[in-house]
Amino acid sequence: MSIQPAASGDPTSLIAPTGAISATGPVAGEPPQSPPPTRALLPGILVTALTLFATYGGLIAILLPTQIALLDEENKVANLAIVTTVSFVFTLFAQPIVGAFSDRTRSRFGRRTPWMVGGALVGGLFLLGLGSLTSLLWITVFWVIIQVALNGLQGPLSALTPDRFPREKRGAASAMFGIGTQVGMTLGIMVASVFAANLGVGYSAFGIAVIVVTVLFVVVNRDWSSKDAVVPAWSWRRFFAGFWIDPRKHPDFAWAFAARFLLVLGYFVVTAFQLYILTDYIGVPVAEAPGAVLTLTLAAFVPTLIAIGVSGWWSDRIGRRKVFIYAASAIMVLGLVAPVLMPNMTGMIVMSVINGVGFGVYMSVDAALMTEVLPAGGAGAGKDLGILNIATNIPQAMSPAIAGLIIGAFGGYPMLFVFGIVAVVAAAFVLLPIKSVR
Repeated sequence: MSIQPAASGDPTSLIAPTGAISATGPVAGEPPQSPPPTRALLPGILVTALTLFATYGGLIAILLPTQIALLDEENKVANLAIVTTVSFVFTLFAQPIVGAFSDRTRSRFGRRTPWMVGGALVGGLFLLGLGSLTSLLWITVFWVIIQVALNGLQGPLSALTPDRFPREKRGAASAMFGIGTQVGMTLGIMVASVFAANLGVGYSAFGIAVIVVTVLFVVVNRDWSSKDAVVPAWSWRRFFAGFWIDPRKHPDFAWAFAARFLLVLGYFVVTAFQLYILTDYIGVPVAEAPGAVLTLTLAAFVPTLIAIGVSGWWSDRIGRRKVFIYAASAIMVLGLVAPVLMPNMTGMIVMSVINGVGFGVYMSVDAALMTEVLPAGGAGAGKDLGILNIATNIPQAMSPAIAGLIIGAFGGYPMLFVFGIVAVVAAAFVLLPIKSVR
């Protein structure tokens, strides 16, 4: 593997991928950077995303909190906050940085494969040792390394969509990633609950699964990159400057970032406090609340999957993206209104089903839309998609704090739903100025 210097010519120019996968079309005379998609690529993306997000879900929801509680029951809340906050700081920029290096990588194995395999190996191997740790410091160190490594796998995996799929087929690729995410998170929590009494086995099972599935993916879906592909001359100044994308020069990218940020915030500001909504707003007994959360999760599961599959295919068929985000916002507004009008379990189930449809529509199309506003087309896809993923990570991390502020300062739980409605409506409006996507 090598990260090549620039070829002769303009050192700031970046080569676009092949005509089949470039966001802006082929560039005459330039060699391709990635092969076209094969029949195995879509199911491969589905299975790999499912395994990755099953690992995220199982670790974050079950295994890590259990390990922290066994370490110090009295201080478990504060200790878990320390571990997750430190890891958030380190992983916030992991995807754009790894993505930027993968954009420059040239090897017989392609641009993304070395980084995907490296992330899987590091994350998987450290998972094998995490379950035996009994020190908060070492748990934090291992957790940070694992999260950075898994993000290093996720970034290049998401970049395969603009790398290898033509613009009119990216809705299907986005849908596969979305289905893998949704199914993976649910299955991961279920699997982790089985191993809650044996953390070492649980962590090891997820670690081995990530390694095996990633290696199988890259073997079946072989990548390559032309040794003649042009990349800029290496410059630390240019490298770090590349993480600032001027909204005046690339307004569509900025609007897309803002839209994702607002919609994710509107969705997670409610789901982050779902347990407390059930106990404090709906009146579900504390002992029954975890089962009620599972009921809401299962109620949303199938509608979300159907919405992802149908809207991704439909978006490709009609060649439009923005109208599906508008529809997703409108559907989610209807869902968020339900618990305000019906402050009971029925209202929560209605919200979960409707929000599942809305968020499924959004998930299936959003990733495809994002690949069509990248400033460098496909050439800088790893870095640019990593930057866009910050618009997912930050609102998810902020949502519990924002929810707590709203509940405490603005009249309780009903205002939480109102805030969610305002955020998802704003997400639809900030898409309007985007010119490069229909």
